[in-house]
Order: sequence, then C-alpha cells, then structure tokens
Amino acid sequence: MRTTTRDGASTVQSVDRAVTILELLALHGEAGTTQLARELGVHKSTASRLVSALERRRLVEQVEERGRYRLGVGVLKLAGATNARLDLAKEARPVVRRLASETGETVNLAVLSGGAALYVDQVSGSSLSSYNWVGQHIPIHATSNGKVLVSELEDPELTRTLGELTAYTPSTITDRRRLDAQLAETRERGWALATDELDVGLTALAAPVRDAHGDVVASVSVSGPTFRFGAERVAELVPLLLTATADVSERLAHQPVNR
Repeated sequence: MRTTTRDGASTVQSVDRAVTILELLALHGEAGTTQLARELGVHKSTASRLVSALERRRLVEQVEERGRYRLGVGVLKLAGATNARLDLAKEARPVVRRLASETGETVNLAVLSGGAALYVDQVSGSSLSSYNWVGQHIPIHATSNGKVLVSELEDPELTRTLGELTAYTPSTITDRRRLDAQLAETRERGWALATDELDVGLTALAAPVRDAHGDVVASVSVSGPTFRFGAERVAELVPLLLTATADVSERLAHQPVNR
C-alpha cells in the first residue's frame, strides 16, 4: 500500500507528540491526559490515543489515581540497553587501544543492532587518517564483525536478522549456502575474515566478545588495506585479536570452559 505525503507527515507528527509526552512525564513525574493535551496543544482524545499506544508498549503506565500516567518499565528497558552498550565500550576501551597499538591497524568494537552491526568504538593504530565507523550500521554479511555477531544465531532468527544479501563488491557473499559455510567456519575457529567484501581494498578480521553466560554480545575487529593483510599477516594478527577479545570477555565476567 502506497503511503501518501500527508500520511507520512501525520505519522511524523504523531511520533513527535508521543516523544513529547515521554518528555513531559519525565519533567512532571506524572500527569493526566487533560494536562498532556493542554501542553501538547491537541484535543484530549488525541492525547488519550497517544498515551494508550505508549501504554501498550509499557513506555507509560497508570498510577493509582485513574487517568494519571507516569513513565513505565519499558523506558527502563531501553535505558538499560543503552547503558549496557556504554558499559561495554568503557570496559573494552583499554583493550581496544592496546590492540590498535600492538597491530598498528584500525580496531573497532561492534554490537548487533537489528539487522546490522553497530560500531560503538574505534581506535586507529597509526597516524594515518581512517574513516570513522562509530555510530554506523554496517551490513552483517559483508563484514567480519557482522559474521561474528550472527555466527551462533539459529534459524529463523538468523534469516530474519540477515535480511537481503546485497552485493557491495564483486567479493560480497550473496549466496546463503556460502555464507552459512563461513558462519560455521567462524564458530569452529573462533574468528571471521572479510576481504574486499564491503569495500574493495579493505580487509578485516574479527572475533567474539562473550558475557557471563557465554553469549556473543559484541565483536572486535582489526582492519586495514587488503595489501597489508596477506596470509602471513593474518596469522600474526589472529593471536593478538583472540587475546584481546578474551580480555574484554573476562572484564564482562565470562569464564572460559577450559580455564
């Protein structure tokens, strides 16, 4: 179904008003629909519909006095996810810096965010300028970080997370069977490699960061120009990378089975 310009503008306006309601509740602590409608400059029925939608998502909840609302536990869940990423970046930062210094290459920390790898930290190991990936959502199937982050997912979650396997270069893997084979290899050896798959001339290898439950919660990658990442160089980098990800995992209270 085609969305008209008017429908799109109405949707944006509704989202803006819903966010404003959350801000007002954060400011006042609690408020009724009449007060919210007045501050939004809308009819009470409009405010009531917006509040009901937020309540279904547990972003707001009714207080004992009927008709009054406050922020709900859904907001805490969202804040917790943000804090978890900030804590992860904080814990990993010293290790990421050390790895960048040891390798002289660019090191990135990434987490899974919807259907992409979200880059949350980056340190360059050389004085050469490097593209800043922080805050960027990067295709999963075309990156070493992405492959690591989904390497232990099972269908149908894996298929849903991968989405369409778009080709970015001639080397991008767009065949699901080939990608599944690479994910199996990643699980087996503990690290992933992507050569010229997102950008021609860029190679990266990545390994997983695990939490106290042993789940993959992030990945760390070492990347640089493909001409510097021959087989011998990769063999040199892998032990450094695995040591680094083990250190970050330990900071997150992960205990290796064989330790």
